[in-house]
Amino acid sequence: METGKKRPNFLIIVADDLGFSDCGCFGGEIRTPTIDRLGLEGVRYTAFHAAAACSPSRAMLLTGSDHHIAGLGNLIEWTTQTGQNFVEGSKFTTAPQRGMPGYEGYLNEKVVTLPEILRDNGYHTLMSGKWHLGMKPKHFPQARGFEKSLALLPACSNHYGWRPDAEKKGEIPGFLEKSVIALHAEDDHYVDELPDDWYSSTGYADRMLKYLGEWKEQDDGHPFFAYLPFSAPHWPLQAPKEYVEHYRGMYDEGPEALRQKRLANLTKLGMIEPDTKPHPVVADDVKAWEAMADEERKMSCRAMEAYAGMVECMDHNIGRVTDYVEKIGELDNTYIMFMSDNGAEGAAYEAYPMVKGPLMEHLGKYYDNNIDNIGAYNSFVWYGPHWAQAATAPSRLYKAYTTEGGVRVPCIARFPGFRNNEISETFSTIMDICPTILEMVGVKHPAPTYQGREIVPMRGVSMLPWLAGKEDQVHEQDFIFGWEICGRGAIRKANFKAVFIPKPKGPEKWQLYDLGKDPGETEDLADENPEKLKELLEHWENYVKDCGVVPLQPELGTYVVAMEEQMPENVWMEYDYWKPEALVDREKFMREPKRFSVKT
Repeated sequence: METGKKRPNFLIIVADDLGFSDCGCFGGEIRTPTIDRLGLEGVRYTAFHAAAACSPSRAMLLTGSDHHIAGLGNLIEWTTQTGQNFVEGSKFTTAPQRGMPGYEGYLNEKVVTLPEILRDNGYHTLMSGKWHLGMKPKHFPQARGFEKSLALLPACSNHYGWRPDAEKKGEIPGFLEKSVIALHAEDDHYVDELPDDWYSSTGYADRMLKYLGEWKEQDDGHPFFAYLPFSAPHWPLQAPKEYVEHYRGMYDEGPEALRQKRLANLTKLGMIEPDTKPHPVVADDVKAWEAMADEERKMSCRAMEAYAGMVECMDHNIGRVTDYVEKIGELDNTYIMFMSDNGAEGAAYEAYPMVKGPLMEHLGKYYDNNIDNIGAYNSFVWYGPHWAQAATAPSRLYKAYTTEGGVRVPCIARFPGFRNNEISETFSTIMDICPTILEMVGVKHPAPTYQGREIVPMRGVSMLPWLAGKEDQVHEQDFIFGWEICGRGAIRKANFKAVFIPKPKGPEKWQLYDLGKDPGETEDLADENPEKLKELLEHWENYVKDCGVVPLQPELGTYVVAMEEQMPENVWMEYDYWKPEALVDREKFMREPKRFSVKT
């Protein structure tokens, strides 16, 4: 920044599992006036990429590094228990990843975070929302640079902070135990009780408004960095009734009709070419819409209505925050970004062999999923692969897959004085945010050391030259970028992308696509162009080595059989907060999971 020039504020907003075309300015029918305004006044990215799942993306955003380096190589909830990753009968497990460098389940000591750097350089750092980057106080947001924070610590929870009494006594299936408790931390301590009228999106906006009000009142001349990561619209799909009611009957024609409308709107907006071939819907584990009974269709539509209500409520609360920033005269000095952390969530948990029986029995016994109650505090539903692929189309698959449907996400940058009112197809990633902000404020990343420890440099690149119109693209023409999660991999060089998806959602072999001609990943070129595939797989080997990926299948690299010490299940999270009395006698349910070296 120029000497003497007022330093900018930053507001980074993250949605949880939002689909690519959900918002109005990306072709959706959901009411999102605030997000639409940001999009029309800024840049809408159509080739912005994140990781394929939540905590990995958040780690990349806050460090500018790959998530396998930062400590979130996989979701710790998936690493600690094999059944979360592989189909029944699979010979592979997540055990080889347990305790390995980069798989700690929290931001590790190899990285320094963006808020740490900005705090050290005079910024007030504020956070309100989903953290998912550590469960113990030493891994809270405050320990990683946020001066003020209200943080949801686990991956997800009931959005109203409710759970049935039976769950409090420990009567809960394994899959659900990490998905319902709204465990929060405020600054350096756990929150014992949430307000009686708690709803996640409203509560996070309330707290951010409080922090910004205190910043304004303090008026010490220091700018703010505000991080507002919502837990919506992650399941359970719950929203205030006044929002859900806006969508009654809107989805009665079914997910394929919605998919076609979204594709048509994306074409009208110029976000996809008219001749784009969308990937076919992959949903063999659930009934087709046509095979559903009338009541099943109604239930499915109600889930989608609740989802839409969640998105609109989130937008309303984003608007409360941006309206306040505008009211205090800071909007044009505040750089705002909005994005999703991964593709839409398409898992059909009712079909998962490891969880379907106990899960569905429990929900039927303790939750009210009657059709007129879906979306309420005591309901618990998700919307499944058909609706998810209406939102990720034309891309292939959805969250947790390294196909475009899992990693290409909606993103908006409203940066006053830079590019605006533009739709851009420049390739960019969630790792690019950290270096962009640091360049904007004129601060260098401290690698190779920070506070006496060795740290890694950033792997992302600054978007500033492109935003300022000095470059045609964010990344160099022959950029290389890799993804891996849950034994699913991808490596991309320019428009060519090699993808490995295990069965049953893929062929369990490397496939090759030219995204410049085939963004839907529909035409496998592996047999036609083996030399290009070979070239990409050489880059894949480098990615695995450079980022410390622990392959879960031999096709993804040197496969190492797990040690005996890695075999125990469910002992790799640092806090078993879901167990009876664990929210009272916390220390009793905490551990220091074993950590191994690469040499081990």
